[in-house]
Amino acid sequence: MAKDVALVIGGGAFGTSMANVLGNSFRKVKIQVRSKDVFDGINRGENKIYLPGKKLNQELSPFIDWQEVESEFENISLIILGLPTSAIRSYFSAEENLNQVSKLLGRDVPLVSLAKGIDSETLELPDDLLDHFFSDYKDQVTFLSGPSFASEIMDEQITLASLAGRSKVHLERVADSLSCHYFKVFMTYDVKGVLLGGALKNILAIAGGIIEGLGYNHNTRAAMITRGIAEMLRFGKVFNARPETFYGLAGMGDLILTTTGGLSRNKSFGHEIAKGRTAKEIIESQRSVVEGYKTAYAAHKLAVKYDIRARIFKGIYEVLYQEADVKNIIENLMKLPAKFEIE
Repeated sequence: MAKDVALVIGGGAFGTSMANVLGNSFRKVKIQVRSKDVFDGINRGENKIYLPGKKLNQELSPFIDWQEVESEFENISLIILGLPTSAIRSYFSAEENLNQVSKLLGRDVPLVSLAKGIDSETLELPDDLLDHFFSDYKDQVTFLSGPSFASEIMDEQITLASLAGRSKVHLERVADSLSCHYFKVFMTYDVKGVLLGGALKNILAIAGGIIEGLGYNHNTRAAMITRGIAEMLRFGKVFNARPETFYGLAGMGDLILTTTGGLSRNKSFGHEIAKGRTAKEIIESQRSVVEGYKTAYAAHKLAVKYDIRARIFKGIYEVLYQEADVKNIIENLMKLPAKFEIE
């Protein structure tokens, strides 16, 4: 039996793909978008801006203003927050957005955040950002991350992801709502580990695009992934994250996907950097958010603040924000003195 109504906030690629997943178990999925072109496209059964050529479930229905969902508001039983990390504060700083979502949380409706990043100003992860606005509803807020290209979700490729939260009851409710014949989640209480994995792998995906763009191949990529995970674990230690989380879906799984697959925005961004384009030039030329760009700045600030040894992350920061020469960065990494691998 189909569930009631699901609400998805954000009509980007990942938000739209998860709305499509929910179309398998909800009788209606309302998706909030910002722009008229995305609104019109979804109404016609295709988000041409972010997922061109992918047919949407007929259960999806877009809206821009909250008044458009008044008739279905009492039937909403799940919220998906499909905003990038950089947009969370600005979205909920708008009183109407904050009030409407607070009303739903007040009815014990669970929320799933899809954000993967670190706030470049406050150095907070998405759970910290949402705690500022919804401190009374922490148990209802969960976080989804893992190896999941939006376009492949739309193609119904079998996809597994991690779902992190504080409450077993709410984790199980969300897991049941998200499950279908091609999408499945594994639950965990390690919120920080899942969020760090999802954020930091985007930076390493940029690194993967750069080294591939420079002509390096499998050996180099494998080296970068392996040492990148070692550096991610050092960040995790600062946040008391569980080491095994970084070897799971939200860490190693997502990292392998974004550094080896051809659909990652962050990896494509790295390719363009390798061609000699500046980060600012690339960012200004597209609508899709490259989470790894701002996260690289935040990760560098975290590494400095907590004295985290993270040479790959530092090198990416210098390339993106100080226009350092990529080849010089690689040469300097290779000149470092030999150390024991596990330390």
